[in-house]
Amino acid sequence: MRRYSLFDRIVGEADKVLRTLVPDVAQASRPSPAADLPEAGLSTEERRQIAGFMRINHTGEVCAQALYQGQALTARLPEVREEMAQAAREEIDHLAWCNDRLAALGAPPSVLNPLWYAMSFGIGAAAGIAGDKWSLGFVAETEQQVCEHLQSHLSRLPLNDLRTRAVLAQMHTDEAQHRDMARAAGAAELPAVVQRAMRAMARVMTATTYHI
Repeated sequence: MRRYSLFDRIVGEADKVLRTLVPDVAQASRPSPAADLPEAGLSTEERRQIAGFMRINHTGEVCAQALYQGQALTARLPEVREEMAQAAREEIDHLAWCNDRLAALGAPPSVLNPLWYAMSFGIGAAAGIAGDKWSLGFVAETEQQVCEHLQSHLSRLPLNDLRTRAVLAQMHTDEAQHRDMARAAGAAELPAVVQRAMRAMARVMTATTYHI
């Protein structure tokens, strides 16, 4: 089996950057949960609100890709690197589903995605350098916070928007599995100050990407 050098891995990550940030490039391995559901009759205001939610969720998936890719690049144990890489592959489905839903709503993704990608990649790489238990701790806390905001969006969606509901419900299930995987693999609980900083960063992200 070929052993990939750090340079090989950097080139591979560069390819993943382009696949994450260029619209319509990400290809899901699973069909969208919304594929066979009817489009709801939505008002202009409802479409605007749903587009804002999905823009946030799309950017969240961009951040998840970056976090996992940064961690996979610097994780010490091969099995942890593979777990991060597998989680990133599964998150590609979410990225593609969110992109498809935005397109159906006639809304673009956030123009700030490159900035959020770079910041998240740096955090992921730093977490990997700090040690695998801390890297897994970032995964567990990130996925916990993602589950919370997905649940919030689900509670605020129009009841007849079955397509968006189906996508977010499946994403919630997957994110909870990633959180539990990280905890089972030995994730350390992050200090309260780090958790608060992550939540503050998430609030800035959601407030900006809802609009742009």
